[in-house]
Amino acid sequence: MSALLPSELDRPALARGRSAADADPRSVSAALRRAEFGDRLRTLALAAPLLLLLALSFGIPIVLLLSRAVYDPTIADALPRTSVALADWNGQGLPGDAAFIALAADLSENQAKGAAYELAKALNARLPGARSQVLKTVRQLEAAGGKPPLDIMKAVPFWSAPGTWPVIANGTHAITSFYLLSALDLRWNADGGIERVPPEQAIFLQVFLRTFFVAAAVTLATLLLGFPLAYLISSVPKGLAAILIVAVLLPFWTSILVRTAAWTVLLQKFGLVNDLLLWLGIASERLDLMYSRIGLIIAMTHIQLPFTLLPIYSVMRTIAPSQMKAAYSLGAKPFTAFRRVYLPQVFPGVMAGCLLTFILCLGYYITPALIGGASDQLISNFIANYVNVELNWEMAAALSFILLVFTLALFGIFARILGLDRLKMV
Repeated sequence: MSALLPSELDRPALARGRSAADADPRSVSAALRRAEFGDRLRTLALAAPLLLLLALSFGIPIVLLLSRAVYDPTIADALPRTSVALADWNGQGLPGDAAFIALAADLSENQAKGAAYELAKALNARLPGARSQVLKTVRQLEAAGGKPPLDIMKAVPFWSAPGTWPVIANGTHAITSFYLLSALDLRWNADGGIERVPPEQAIFLQVFLRTFFVAAAVTLATLLLGFPLAYLISSVPKGLAAILIVAVLLPFWTSILVRTAAWTVLLQKFGLVNDLLLWLGIASERLDLMYSRIGLIIAMTHIQLPFTLLPIYSVMRTIAPSQMKAAYSLGAKPFTAFRRVYLPQVFPGVMAGCLLTFILCLGYYITPALIGGASDQLISNFIANYVNVELNWEMAAALSFILLVFTLALFGIFARILGLDRLKMV
């Protein structure tokens, strides 16, 4: 076998080098994309158990609850004949006799099945006073003694009232906007339009405004107290700063219920707060701080102070003191240096702390229930009442949905102004 020349031995390597160098850039990009996609899949696989847990324990229950704000098949399922009879009704005046006869048949059937009370309660949630009228009509139909159902129905003034049948017709649809409108103090009128409820029935808009006012007041109070304290902690030596941080975190060692109960003692008319105000000469007589809005704001401010302070402190400790000294050396006055050098850097922490406190205050329940008066209950107290007392989950879901929309809108505004990448928590 003849010996191969070095040039012949190198030719395949050179050819391979040229083929690699002359490779299509698109194939290289495709290979990179496939590699990145594989990395993403592996990352997603590692996070899949956590995402599944969040979906099962958090996401799906919330979606199911909020769906009840627009889905209520109770009336539609209980009044099948009435639903058919009202299908072609235009909503003007009273429906025909067929609708009265169908409603009488549905009421009798619900009474026979033992479901009349549930139907009466569902109608009463939409039309106050309907519960007693439904139960009275059911008893009359049961004891009719051969009297035509149409005569019984028309003998009850409630069923001939102008506002009764539009509510029934609206309830025969499982998908409804009734609860969302009610949560905004709105309702459908007889002409099919939307109008405000009478002032004596308007509740929820005032409660929402009260909730946002209390949350804003607590946020402002925690900012005024937390900003100087965070600056102090970031300025002192590390040993003292650690002690102060422990003091700030100390309330977390007890539950919010215990802290709220402690404030019910401190805010009494003969409690420590009144004693201190009298001793300092701030008040000339003892104040009624319990079951008042000012007492509620004081207690919530104490509970929420760490949530505002810690994000601010986490940003302040990263700011080098030499920056302010440099501003002074360049001739800036203290306030100018603070406004143009220090504040822009600490602003993300301020926004994060205020946002966190404000959103947490929107959902407060225990503290307003124990310290606030009857006129100081927040929207969370009404939601709890509808869930636990009234058993009206649809109304609770509607109020929760409106509160969630407001909260997400507020978060979106903060994110648009500041940017999510600049929010600093702890």
